[in-house]
Amino acid sequence: MGLLRFTLFLFLFAVAFSLESPNSHLLPRPLIIQYPENIENQFKESVEELQLQCTSWRFAVEANNLSPWKTIPPECGDFVKDYIMGRAYGIDIERVSKEAADYARSVELGEDGKDAWVFDVDETLLSNLPYYADHGYGLEVFDGVKFDKWVETATAPPIKSSLKLYEEVLKLGFNIFLLTGRGEKQRGVTVENLINAGFRFWDKLVLRASEDDGKLATLYKSEKRNEIVEEGYRILGNSGDQWSDLLGSSMSTRSFKLPNPMYYIP
Repeated sequence: MGLLRFTLFLFLFAVAFSLESPNSHLLPRPLIIQYPENIENQFKESVEELQLQCTSWRFAVEANNLSPWKTIPPECGDFVKDYIMGRAYGIDIERVSKEAADYARSVELGEDGKDAWVFDVDETLLSNLPYYADHGYGLEVFDGVKFDKWVETATAPPIKSSLKLYEEVLKLGFNIFLLTGRGEKQRGVTVENLINAGFRFWDKLVLRASEDDGKLATLYKSEKRNEIVEEGYRILGNSGDQWSDLLGSSMSTRSFKLPNPMYYIP
């Protein structure tokens, strides 16, 4: 972890100079500097404290207890990277998908074919980790122009546990609505990316139209869910990585929040 190694270097550098005597600049200088015996414990405690603070911050993110934030805390950069790229993130998203699949199988669908499941796209079905790996895993302020260029490549890989859930929900007979904050102009590349990633046979893909520009995600997605309900559908399940995917009006019977400590969309 680069930040922690740099912190250790600064700590040891400061200790080394604090231990020099007034005449330590005279030759011959000692070849070995004696560090305090408890220096390792002091550094270990500082690392553990940072881990605790960043873990607490991530918990607050997932519990929707933080005020709107634009970037992750600078001191938590390595923590978020290690979480996202390590096994922990994979375990978390697999658990969400498993619980959602268990719920989907427990539901008795109506005979009118009007039971629906809503999926967000980015960080729910498709992973933009290749993009965020080049942009600090959330340390950089979001740049819409750069992100749109990434979207145009149509190369975002699937989140495998979400693909498994998607296929299960489809097999059970739910109507699938994909509700994304991407713009209507990105429909073609979004369809291409979804199909190449293994997502097929959805009922409707909803993107932001020009009249939706500027709307907060919570309002925009609520309005689109309202339209789904007005068409006679029952929204029994909803999967998203942002609370704005799930909250508002026409909420689903059950909602499933995937973890995402990299960015926040109100």
